[in-house]
Amino acid sequence: MIRRLKSFDREALESILKRTKQFKAEEVNVALELIDIALNFPAQTDYHIFVYEDQEKVLGYHCTGRRPMTDAVYDMYWIVVDPDTSGKGVGKKLLQHATEFVKELNGRWLLAETSSKETYEKTKLFYMNNNFKVIAQIDDFYSEGDSLLVFGKRL
Repeated sequence: MIRRLKSFDREALESILKRTKQFKAEEVNVALELIDIALNFPAQTDYHIFVYEDQEKVLGYHCTGRRPMTDAVYDMYWIVVDPDTSGKGVGKKLLQHATEFVKELNGRWLLAETSSKETYEKTKLFYMNNNFKVIAQIDDFYSEGDSLLVFGKRL
């Protein structure tokens, strides 16, 4: 089941983020900051967070929001699956949900940014296998040798 974030999900999401090997502590902190904004300011509309739950266990989530200064472009800020559940279709279902959610809001594009590092190879393949394509690249963005890849899907 995919449902909106609830306050009791925070602990499970923090655990998932910390156990995801490619995330640095700084990245985990940013993800938690967005989770906290969504939880503490329920009227805000910048970050929409949905969790994937199976048998009362949270297995992943996505965080999506409209890109400021655009009329209908949405960012998928985070899509994270419990490392113990990886490869079982949870990510694909979350991505499908994010896509449908954006379509319901009359979004034109869904964008996802990621690193070019080799540790993100599975992430890049995940997007490509789900009909996203690289629409922009900024070399040496995060650091020397670590480029920003922007994947996009026109809806």
